[in-house]
Amino acid sequence: MDEYEHICSRIDYRFDKPQLLTKALTHRSRSVANYERLEFLGDSILGFIVAEWLYYRFPELTEGKLSRMRAAIVRKDTLARVARDLELGAALILGEGELKSGGQERDSILADALEAIIGAIYLDGGLRPCKEFILRVFGGDLDELRTDTAYKDAKSKLQEHLQKYGLPIPNYLIVNVCGEPHCQVFEVECRIDGVEQTFTASGTSRRSAEQSAAEKAIVALSEQ
Repeated sequence: MDEYEHICSRIDYRFDKPQLLTKALTHRSRSVANYERLEFLGDSILGFIVAEWLYYRFPELTEGKLSRMRAAIVRKDTLARVARDLELGAALILGEGELKSGGQERDSILADALEAIIGAIYLDGGLRPCKEFILRVFGGDLDELRTDTAYKDAKSKLQEHLQKYGLPIPNYLIVNVCGEPHCQVFEVECRIDGVEQTFTASGTSRRSAEQSAAEKAIVALSEQ
């Protein structure tokens, strides 16, 4: 584990099974033994832990408001920022192409790697250290949540952005579904009439894939 001493110190967790950490840091461009399955697991655990925290912290809020607050925490840009705070980029194991293109600083890769770390901690030590890690690294973001803030998900923000410029609401189409019934991955395409570019994203549910596609659309349209 000597080569991972720094990252173990940053995440404040020591692995009994160091191969889990290796896999959590390995991108698919480097090996077929990569972090994608751990990412799938970590994504679900993160959503659950944040949902549980919100449930007990805000007993008066409706399901809709709790869902929007959770989305504000588990969104890709928040995960990427936390990953940067933990200096995950320097520890990533990438293929030559991804290294040359700056993959270690790409938001999507950093966010995925953080979710994979969560999955790896769960498999290595169980739910308790996993929960402690999540509440520690997302603690500041959780503490800043306010009940009087109108948290909106990516799809709502995109629709408002399009309406502002007189564009129609987007269409979300499932273009591919893969995996076993209990662990499917949905690929969704976001199409906007009047906008040539399409925006594609994947997720472990249709909803999460649509939200990720909407986030990509917001970023792209804001840069135009």
